[in-house]
Amino acid sequence: MKKTFPLTHSKIHPERLVDSIRAEVNKYLKRERNKKLPEGQDFWDFDCKAGITADSAVEVHVSALSRAIGQALTDGGETVYVEVISKAAKRQKKSEQGA
Repeated sequence: MKKTFPLTHSKIHPERLVDSIRAEVNKYLKRERNKKLPEGQDFWDFDCKAGITADSAVEVHVSALSRAIGQALTDGGETVYVEVISKAAKRQKKSEQGA
């Protein structure tokens, strides 16, 4: 998902637009997590970027994506760019460090 969302509308307050953007992103994440995993993979991992424009977007963790969307409104941007790329991954076992 690579999408630029507007943060201005003639009838909708910007805070409600941010809420709808967050809802759409969360719906996308849920849909991707429900897809069947390839053989030998444990979970779906996401590479996320967010910013006012595609050029100024920075990498963020999926748990900080919602905060980054709200930050674009706080920074005074007219738009917010969100990029979420899903990839299958395998969990790494924690090494036994002091037993």
